[in-house]
Formats: sequence, structure tokens, C-alpha cells
Amino acid sequence: MKIGLVLEQLHRDENDLAQQLLKISERHRVDHEIFHLGRDLAAWSQQHVREIAAIASRYGQDLDPRPREDNTLLEKLREKGSDLLGRDADAGLLLLRDLREVYIKACGVSADWELVAQAAQGIKHTDLLDVAQRCHAQNLRQMKWANGKLKESATQILVG
Repeated sequence: MKIGLVLEQLHRDENDLAQQLLKISERHRVDHEIFHLGRDLAAWSQQHVREIAAIASRYGQDLDPRPREDNTLLEKLREKGSDLLGRDADAGLLLLRDLREVYIKACGVSADWELVAQAAQGIKHTDLLDVAQRCHAQNLRQMKWANGKLKESATQILVG
């Protein structure tokens, strides 16, 4: 079934979204809201990865139920070095870039969930539709959070 391919992509995208949320929370840990909410929102995507893997076998996919872990120490060191070399000490602009990346990734995940929900309705699989509706609702909150933080932060960072 083609829906298995969409589930495989969604599984990968949810993993990527979780990683981006963890990265932004770690990079901007001095901002307690971003640190704590970023981690909480990443946990949602990690749970979605488990739920997708649990249902995907029904659609011909054998997906790993374990979400990718936080970056390895070597990846963190490489990322930190890249951050230090690639920016001028403007944490505000880095925050806007990170929030934008999370927002764009969450938008893509939202589109994936919509595709899954449409397919589930078309083949009348209520269990898949239930997963899509529950996870998509949380994904929309992730997207709205990133968009709201962009709006909240942009004026002060770009004008101030």
C-alpha cells in the first residue's frame, strides 16, 4: 500500500522534528520557556514515532519504534563549533533561525498527518484515523508554538 510509504516519511519527519526541538532547547537553554517547552514538544514527536511504528506494520512497513536519541557527544561538539564559527555572537538571530526551522518542519509534518488522515478515511481504517487525529492535534500545537515565539521575539530582536 502506498500509505506505508507516507507513514515511513512521516516517521522520519517526526524524528527530525523531535531532533530540531531538542536542539533548539539545548542551544537556547538560558531561556527557560524554550528549554522546557522545546523538550516537552519533542517528547510529543517521540511518542508519535512510537505510534507510527506500531501501526505501520499493518501497511507493510517495519519501522523502528525507538525515537532517535539526542545527538551524540561528537555531533554536539561539531554543532557547537559550527555555531561558534558561523555566527557573530547574535543569539537573537540564531533563535529566530532555529524557530523558523522548527516551524517549517512542523508545517511539513502537519501536511504528512493530513495525508495519512485522508488515506485512513478513504480506506475506512478508524484505528489509523484515530492516531492521525490525536498526533496531528499535538503537531499543530508544536507549529503554533514556534510561530507564536517567532512573532513574540522578532520585533525585539530585529528592531531592538
